[in-house]
Amino acid sequence: MSRFQGRTYWLVGASEGLGREIAKGLDRQGANVILSARSVRRLQDLARELQRARVVETDVTDADSVRRAAEHIGAIDGVIYNAGAYDPMPTQAWDSNAALRMVEVNFNGALRVLGHVVPTFVKSGRGDITLIGSLAGYRGLPAAIGYGASKAALINLAETMRFDLKDSGVTVRIVNPGFIKTRLTQKNSFSMPQLMEAEKAADHVLKAMQSTRFRTDFPRPFSWVIKALHLLPDVVVYRGK
Repeated sequence: MSRFQGRTYWLVGASEGLGREIAKGLDRQGANVILSARSVRRLQDLARELQRARVVETDVTDADSVRRAAEHIGAIDGVIYNAGAYDPMPTQAWDSNAALRMVEVNFNGALRVLGHVVPTFVKSGRGDITLIGSLAGYRGLPAAIGYGASKAALINLAETMRFDLKDSGVTVRIVNPGFIKTRLTQKNSFSMPQLMEAEKAADHVLKAMQSTRFRTDFPRPFSWVIKALHLLPDVVVYRGK
């Protein structure tokens, strides 16, 4: 029997790309999936493809919207925070509104959602939390103003929660993908090593969710290169810059 059989997951950021494929994978393995995002039409189209799904509209940048959604969904076994915003932005083309929008979705939105979920999980002594980060969160990279910082903050948040919730019965994990073929990465004009299809990336996420491992980075070996950059001294990384 699948670990997901009969369990209920709130999937935030389900309307496109990776989130959509995670929803399909959970449904195939017998889970009940609550689909959330701003695009209700896209969610409804997805729900019609699934066996055990319902739609709850949620705008993670709006505290009232998140509160209403959390009150509406009822009891859940796990939450997957996959909401994401991305615009390539070098420092020379600074756009504060775009940078703040990415932070609002990628990090602040997670705080809003978790603020309604975590206390209930802690009180009951059980629950499953999956945060979808990015390899871009490990080191400052070119043209990643807003995005890289927000994903670095999400990784840091997960690490803190992992410390605090040890032996609480609540599982916390961070999953950091590389480049995934979605409408967001279509904005990139540079080469994207080991670009993955969303369905394959979703398989990595679902496999991570079936273990108690805290951190999952993929794809290999690209993830090894990014993490090696994180460990290198600045004088090497910025040599000639």
